[in-house]
Amino acid sequence: MSFWLKEAALSNTAIGLFASVATPYALKFLWAPLIDRVRMPLLCSWLGRRRGWALTTQLALIVSLLGLGSTDPTRDAGMTALWAFVVAFCSASQDIVIDAYRVEVLEERQYAAGAAAVVFGYRIGMLASGAGALLLATYVGWFEVYAVMAALVGVGVLTVLVSREPAAFTEFEAPPHSGGRLAGAMASFQAAVVAPFADFMTRRGWLLILLFVMLYKFGDALAGVMTNPFLIELGFSKAEVATVVKTYGLAATLVGAAAGGALMNRMGLIPCLWVCGVLQMLSNLTFAVQAWAGHNLAMLTVTIGLENLAGGMGTAAFVAYLSSLCNVAYTATQYALLSSFMSTARTWLSSSGGWLADHMSWPEFFVLTTAAALPGLVLLWMLGRLQGRPAALS
Repeated sequence: MSFWLKEAALSNTAIGLFASVATPYALKFLWAPLIDRVRMPLLCSWLGRRRGWALTTQLALIVSLLGLGSTDPTRDAGMTALWAFVVAFCSASQDIVIDAYRVEVLEERQYAAGAAAVVFGYRIGMLASGAGALLLATYVGWFEVYAVMAALVGVGVLTVLVSREPAAFTEFEAPPHSGGRLAGAMASFQAAVVAPFADFMTRRGWLLILLFVMLYKFGDALAGVMTNPFLIELGFSKAEVATVVKTYGLAATLVGAAAGGALMNRMGLIPCLWVCGVLQMLSNLTFAVQAWAGHNLAMLTVTIGLENLAGGMGTAAFVAYLSSLCNVAYTATQYALLSSFMSTARTWLSSSGGWLADHMSWPEFFVLTTAAALPGLVLLWMLGRLQGRPAALS
């Protein structure tokens, strides 16, 4: 979308503010308890609770993608932002369902393979909606691009229809209560909403943990929101961005994820977070070098390779850390809470990136994004000091 908006001649400040349409990712923990407990009429009766919700969010996502593609940001940027917000809401809701489904449908010995499959599938989706969308936009209009993306959601729809419902939800029954409807509603609210958050807040340093989750990848998020506008200003074409940034970048990310997993096995989780955090921070400096080099494909290959390699390593370690914080009794809600805080840096905090880019040179901007990674590392150090050992759970 940032490429589309830059072509529509919106300012970097406006493009940066568009990042805030992803706010549902930062707030999805608020309605995760609803998805965890409430049964959708018709679809949940037919497919079960998890698959019924998954199909509902996917159908809504198809409609919202078509709505987004039908807008014109040059005439009504507000309508484009509104439809983008709806897309983000549907997508974030699907995330809640899929994260919970993955944990519930797999046996414990399959968790690692399941997580790897999710990362791989997500990156393939990013390839289709990144390189695929940009290459397609070279030949057709943006509505056609978004219509194709909406059609590709059909892959998820088909998967839901041929998959099985987790046994835990097939057999779920609400706990008995004897105080009438009001007492039953209060008991359900306590179990679905209060208990997961109360359980998380029993951890020592829980507030520091949430701040760390929010800021660990802040530098990456701040730089990422301006990557496409930056490359367009340097004169790179859609095809060049699709080939180097989206396709080659995907390969570098997958290599980085594998390297991060191997490093984690060798060093342990927290030392790996330190190494990956420092590498992520330093990789932002390559964009400053790219700004000086200008339209140089060889340098872009180096820049994207190093940035995505470090980002893939950091993501592997960070997802493992988030998973380690969850109580399996409240999987959907607690994982949604943690991933929401992670998304905050990508949405609210990074939305200032466009204004910063409009008021300083590109080298200065990317040096600033490098410094933005420091608070996350300071918080990691504080967690280790607070708990008397590397930032682990009490």
